[in-house]
Amino acid sequence: MSEAVTQSSSRFVDETPLALIGRWQILKDGEPQLRARDAATRLGVSEAELVGARCGDGVKRLGGPWGDLIKALPGLETVMVLTRNEHAVHEKVGTFDKVSVFKSMGLVLDENIDLRLFLDHWHYGYAVTEDTRSGIRQSLQFFDQDGTAIHKIYLRDDSNLHAYEVLVDRHLDADQAPGQQVTALPPKKADRPDREIDRALLHERWRGLQDVHDFHAMLHEVGAGRIQAFRLVGDEFAYRVDPNTFRLALEESAGTEAPIMIFAGNPGAIQIHTGPVYKLRELGPWFNVLDDGFNLHLRADHIAEAWVIRKPTRDGIVTSLEVFADDECQIAWMFGKRKPGEAELEGWRDLVASFAPLGEPA
Repeated sequence: MSEAVTQSSSRFVDETPLALIGRWQILKDGEPQLRARDAATRLGVSEAELVGARCGDGVKRLGGPWGDLIKALPGLETVMVLTRNEHAVHEKVGTFDKVSVFKSMGLVLDENIDLRLFLDHWHYGYAVTEDTRSGIRQSLQFFDQDGTAIHKIYLRDDSNLHAYEVLVDRHLDADQAPGQQVTALPPKKADRPDREIDRALLHERWRGLQDVHDFHAMLHEVGAGRIQAFRLVGDEFAYRVDPNTFRLALEESAGTEAPIMIFAGNPGAIQIHTGPVYKLRELGPWFNVLDDGFNLHLRADHIAEAWVIRKPTRDGIVTSLEVFADDECQIAWMFGKRKPGEAELEGWRDLVASFAPLGEPA
């Protein structure tokens, strides 16, 4: 990092961190409630570049190993965690508990904070102090190599501030100069042509699944993309439904207080809510769950495809509802509440069965 020039995603290729902060300040003065991700987009930089430009002024650069940092997070006590992609924001309040790290995989299995962390995508980390309308806000923020936010952890009034300060001091990077270099992610590998996929093998391996967690490995073995496999396996296991179905499922679940599991994530983190949802509200382009302890903000208008997926397991069929953007980005997905060793809830299965396959009469 340096004050001179950073390797940047910005069209302002020779811009110094000080100049970037100047442009950001002008933008913030005009739109004080603009969120960091949206501000970065407006400024033509990644969010990590915008945060890194403030290093030394309310921002401290962190260093790994990230697994050790994650293992220390239970000491923060109650926090709010946020994981998002371009189309959905998933927020949960709780504590880090039952934390484990194995190589580049992290697990958090608390009842409220339930995470799958893929640390190969955790390239940059920062401790951030911000002055907001509600007071000083402190957070830990982690980014992929292209500067896209992976996961954020926000302190609350009942968080352990001392533990936070100890953690930050322990993981301070030696380089605290303003600026952040980012590099583009490699292009997404295109799916093989459908004609090269052995459909009989796909169907055989799918039917032979014993655990939902084996699904990714099965796709890799067959050599098929996720939506490609949905298209090719047949209606017994996967079929398209109306893109509005995810919203309808939320509304039905809220009406019955049925316990569900809502997943959202990105390449570096998946965050899970388990339980009922209650308060639903549409605000501008966002469809929201606004419950105590759980918020979901969903750009329902970005949903290009929705699929009902049925996976055999040793506990019986497990059914999910998955939604995707037009670039096949997986936005969010939903199950009925269940644990390993338990059968799927009949109420959830009946709800999903009420959604007609696309193209058929409702």
